[in-house]
Amino acid sequence: MTEKSTVSSRTLSSSALGLVWFGAAVSLAEILTGTFFAPLGFAQGVCAILLGHFIGCFLFWLVAAIGARTGKSAMETVQISFGKLGSVIFSVANVLQLVGWTAIMVASAATAAVFLVPVIGLVGWCLTIGALIVVWIAIGMKNMSRVQSVASIGLFVLTALISAVVFGGSAVPSAVDSGAISFGAAVELAVAMPLSWLPVVSDYTRAAKHPFRGTTAATAAYFFGSCWMFIIGLGLALFAGTDDLAAVMASAGLGVAGVVVVVFSTVTTTFLDAESAGISASAIYAKLDARTCGIVFAVIGTVLAATAPVGDFEGFLYLIGAVFAPMAAILCVDCYILHNDASGRQANWVNIGLWIAGFILYRFSMGWDLPVGNTFPVMLIVAAATILVNCVIRRYLSDAKRGSAASQTE
Repeated sequence: MTEKSTVSSRTLSSSALGLVWFGAAVSLAEILTGTFFAPLGFAQGVCAILLGHFIGCFLFWLVAAIGARTGKSAMETVQISFGKLGSVIFSVANVLQLVGWTAIMVASAATAAVFLVPVIGLVGWCLTIGALIVVWIAIGMKNMSRVQSVASIGLFVLTALISAVVFGGSAVPSAVDSGAISFGAAVELAVAMPLSWLPVVSDYTRAAKHPFRGTTAATAAYFFGSCWMFIIGLGLALFAGTDDLAAVMASAGLGVAGVVVVVFSTVTTTFLDAESAGISASAIYAKLDARTCGIVFAVIGTVLAATAPVGDFEGFLYLIGAVFAPMAAILCVDCYILHNDASGRQANWVNIGLWIAGFILYRFSMGWDLPVGNTFPVMLIVAAATILVNCVIRRYLSDAKRGSAASQTE
């Protein structure tokens, strides 16, 4: 990518990026995940949410800043550490997980919407939400920021209304099984949500007019919005005694407002998944049009939502972490510490080997119960291993070069 094309594509202001990522944070998936924290009680639950999001959003910022600085999409930045073949491998994995996320989000929203307004049924709501996602993608990056900004402001107001319903009553916290989740496991669950955006965020921060400010605005907005959603979910479980937001909104007489929140929060989150799947597809094969592919993937996700059982996403979150957390650790080390660049190479087999080891370590680490979760320690271990291995290789090549020069002089 030339410097000229990079600059000309920087169309998003810092405030627009902030509103885009606030819209991404407002989702039923985040609220539902927050309900899992209820066994910790409100105070410890909020602490776990904040700590997990601090760790996850720190990693979010590091990865987002690479795209903002280079002007490259998420899967284009992967070439820096893994070469062209590595980028293709991760792009394929990213397309699969993003189509999966699209299906999960559409299905979850349709289930809630049909509870509030059952007239058109589950399939009808899936098709309605899917159609809106297609419209959001078709609008395009330049115009999308305006539409997304208006939608995000509206969602802010409606989410404040929902918060008042959840927390404004006189109910006291209900009893919850205290052994259902540990503090460390809760932190890990909070880390996993921002971590799931690592293969996506650079697709949008690459368009930042001001890379540092844009990245920081996107990260802060996501941190604030996601923590808010988690805390709403925690409040649902503790004060309303349920994980069903739709039921709470219906009982409060918020049928219409509830449908608006359900539908548009899903659209403002999920179009990012489908559109980024299209961008990743174009990284696999450059002649593919990213926007067209994004629309196709949105349609596929909608069909899956209407026809397949896609409701469970907790295990899906952990699988995404196993794939992309080690990848992000290696990429950050290469960009911020070692200043390596394998973009011109077919493959960087050393880093691919380190990623495989990191994937295995992540899956093994899921049995750990640490106060900071398992993702951050795994990423530190992978980062340290990457530095050590690359330093050893550099030392070996340097010694070999000196030995070769000495033999030639003799």
